Amino acid sequence: MTGGEHSSSALSLYIHIPWCVRKCPYCDFNSHAAREPIPEAAYVAALLGDLDRELTGLTQWPPPLVSLFIGGGTPSLFSGDAIARLLAGIGQRLPLDPTTEITLEANPGTADAANFTAYRAAGVNRLSLGVQSLSADRLRDLGRIHGPDEARHAFRLARQAGFDNINLDLMYGLPHQGLPQAREDLTQALALAPEHLSYYQLTLEPNTPFHATPPPLPDDDLGADMQLQGLELLSASGFAQYEVSAHAQSGRQCRHNLHYWTFGDYLGIGAGAHGKRRDPATGCTWRQAKPRQPAAYLQALGSPDPVGSRWMLQDEDLVLEFAMNALRLTAGFDRRRFTQSTGLDLDRLATPLTSAVEAGLLAIRGDWVRPTERGRWFLNDLLGHFMPD
Repeated sequence: MTGGEHSSSALSLYIHIPWCVRKCPYCDFNSHAAREPIPEAAYVAALLGDLDRELTGLTQWPPPLVSLFIGGGTPSLFSGDAIARLLAGIGQRLPLDPTTEITLEANPGTADAANFTAYRAAGVNRLSLGVQSLSADRLRDLGRIHGPDEARHAFRLARQAGFDNINLDLMYGLPHQGLPQAREDLTQALALAPEHLSYYQLTLEPNTPFHATPPPLPDDDLGADMQLQGLELLSASGFAQYEVSAHAQSGRQCRHNLHYWTFGDYLGIGAGAHGKRRDPATGCTWRQAKPRQPAAYLQALGSPDPVGSRWMLQDEDLVLEFAMNALRLTAGFDRRRFTQSTGLDLDRLATPLTSAVEAGLLAIRGDWVRPTERGRWFLNDLLGHFMPD
């Protein structure tokens, strides 16, 4: 699936559920430890109210819905009934059909057979399990609430519930991890036979406990060796790399993330959710962010004022943001997609494309632009060519 396959009017929907059992020390996502009972009913009602407000701003109706993604936090803390009410409400407002990809993120530490069955019955057709590692020691280092046995059990429960499209999140470059341990971790994940595997390096993000007090991590050379080892293992197991950290069996690429990476428009509802939409009437592209704190979000939905902040992207922002997304893709992008999704003339790409090609980071064939192997390994250097002067 490439950028040209998505209609410029198509939408994706992101739904954020911000609660988790415990905040992991490496996590910089908008997640909040649930110290009191989660207000499921109130939050589902707020999400649907949020969606109603978002839809009033659309000039084309009804928009084709490419995908729906329920992320967090830990969405699997929500009951099957709550997810069913949420999806039923969305289905009353937007066209959902059997081809719409509907993903829910789940933590193996909160896996429940009845809930998994209910999620599947409600319409969720893709499950993403945050395994992160299959080593008890590494999971302990990461502050995860589950162990390897719980991860395998969650995968089995998902299969028994009828999920035939499962992603596993797995990290490398973990505290105290060597090359053999990284290989064993990935080998065990592949043995489960998921359809998709997100394989990415642990990074120390600002404003996290790991950033304040860094654990002992592999050095850059060892991290690169782990990455290369992982790419070879994944390829040998029938997984094609289609994005920096995304690997899929044939036909199992994540449509939701592809929509992001091809710079498609999407709505974001929930505490801390972001959205991006181009107004076809004015040609302007807008971003929107909802209040991060759950209580503030719920309160905002109860007032007549706009929910969160909204700002217009300037031309230089559009160039950089398009590049930051599209150049993550192994296949690159069709230059015509740039104009379709940003409304800008192709001339805006001329200078950065030329300089990146001269640096050996990009290759151009006809209208198709793709990162070279060097460009994939040095993505930040590649993106530097698209930075505003």
